Amino acid sequence: MQHEKIIGLFIAVSLLISGLYAQEKVDMDAINTIKKEGLDNSKVMDIAFHLTDVSGSRLTNSPGYFRAANWARTEMEKWGLTNAALEPWGDFGKSWELKKSYIALTAPYYRPLIGFPKTWTKGTGGLKSADVLLVKANDSVALEGYRSKIKGKIVLLYRNDTLKQSFKPDATRLTDEELTKMANAAPPPPPPPATDTAEARRRREQQLRNRNSVASKLRDMAGQEGAVAVLSMTPAGYDGTLFVQGGGLYGANDPENVLDIMVAMEDYLTIQRLTDNNYPVKLDVDVQTEFNNKDLKGYNVVAEIKGTDLSNELVMLGGHLDSWQSATGATDNGAGCAVMMEAIRILKQSGLKPRRTIRIVLWSGEEQGLLGSRAYVKNHFADPATMELKDEHAKVSAYFNLDNGTGKIRGIYLQGNEKVKPVFTQWFEPFNSLGAATVTLSNTGGTDHLSFNAVGIPGFQFIQDGIEYGTRTHHTNMDSYDHLIAADLTQAATIVAACVYNTANRDEKLPRKDLPKATGEQR
Repeated sequence: MQHEKIIGLFIAVSLLISGLYAQEKVDMDAINTIKKEGLDNSKVMDIAFHLTDVSGSRLTNSPGYFRAANWARTEMEKWGLTNAALEPWGDFGKSWELKKSYIALTAPYYRPLIGFPKTWTKGTGGLKSADVLLVKANDSVALEGYRSKIKGKIVLLYRNDTLKQSFKPDATRLTDEELTKMANAAPPPPPPPATDTAEARRRREQQLRNRNSVASKLRDMAGQEGAVAVLSMTPAGYDGTLFVQGGGLYGANDPENVLDIMVAMEDYLTIQRLTDNNYPVKLDVDVQTEFNNKDLKGYNVVAEIKGTDLSNELVMLGGHLDSWQSATGATDNGAGCAVMMEAIRILKQSGLKPRRTIRIVLWSGEEQGLLGSRAYVKNHFADPATMELKDEHAKVSAYFNLDNGTGKIRGIYLQGNEKVKPVFTQWFEPFNSLGAATVTLSNTGGTDHLSFNAVGIPGFQFIQDGIEYGTRTHHTNMDSYDHLIAADLTQAATIVAACVYNTANRDEKLPRKDLPKATGEQR
């Protein structure tokens, strides 16, 4: 009897699953058209070339960002997209551009150094030759003892670090075992009640400042006392790779931050050892930066393919166009933007007629905290603080995001949305032979799909092979076009185009999870 019950249960579950699959209609002629255009006639690397090599680094509100944004808008207009625009989302802050950068060791001998100024820091006002001051201080009291010595010096804080060689490859792909584990992951637990109040966030930020208090106070002191520059050592980097990000505040009324130059670990520790052993060290530094307060707003790039009978409903896709400044932001996130633009080009070039309107948005301000996408969602759909829904909220079927480097797509994160798992499992079947089959209920974070999920709109990030993302290119001076893999991006754009098309032509919008509770926190 027990055996018969088990068989009966198995049959019932099988029928339920098959019923769910049977509800999903996939236009294989359209999918094959997408695959042919995407795989045989890819333009993704040409798009990536223009977003990276041609445009340069794309710090939000910088000239490089606007070069890329205006090129993307114009290019999508050429493809026949409508409503292409640079849409302001709110105040961001000052424009900043690096105009010149030179740093070299000149005593006890000459050697050029690998260094890059952090964003929103001021320049030197011409070539400066200065002695190095090594600061050994573990607290504010000890730090005060150096105040009178800082003027005219290049300052660095003593670091008790040694280079630890890695015996793992920089570039890796997800293994079958890792993908199977992701596919079998249980639904994530529901989030705890919202406690992220402004006060709670301030406390967390204060704790972070306390942990970095000596380094932060040294920078403040260096600015107050007239240091030429502060040197920082790149975290977790070696072999000349610099992890370079922001150097301070960038609001309209914030003062210019003291020049802070991130240098390679090997160079920093060389200077530290020489100085610590009483060998006088001198550096030449010549840095020119330019600030601009004329337009403080942030802008996203927006364009559409108009739908047919369901044109009042939306399918959205995007990635963040902004980058840091030490390279051309190829894997973070020129790759994602090139893939999303190529997906749009594939759909337009293929002559397919989506039922729903397809809207692509390339975000700015992601690197400063998902600013562009959060503001866009708040402006168009809902404010997570109040969860008062705007009319357009109900019209969005889904948002698709790509922002994890150059690696090909291996599947998709469902952010705990169990209702869409059979849908995506079927949608990925035509791409299983291309290595994309994993549909996981797991969450992933850190990028712009979170802005949509925060107000109950299904937002999805694709699973990608990591390649060198976490080891070599993410936020580094190595993040250039040469680290892009054409075959991976070609595969990714084709899969994105198919997912977007399936979503646009589905009879019903994709099912949603329950609406999240209002956070009560104003951002």
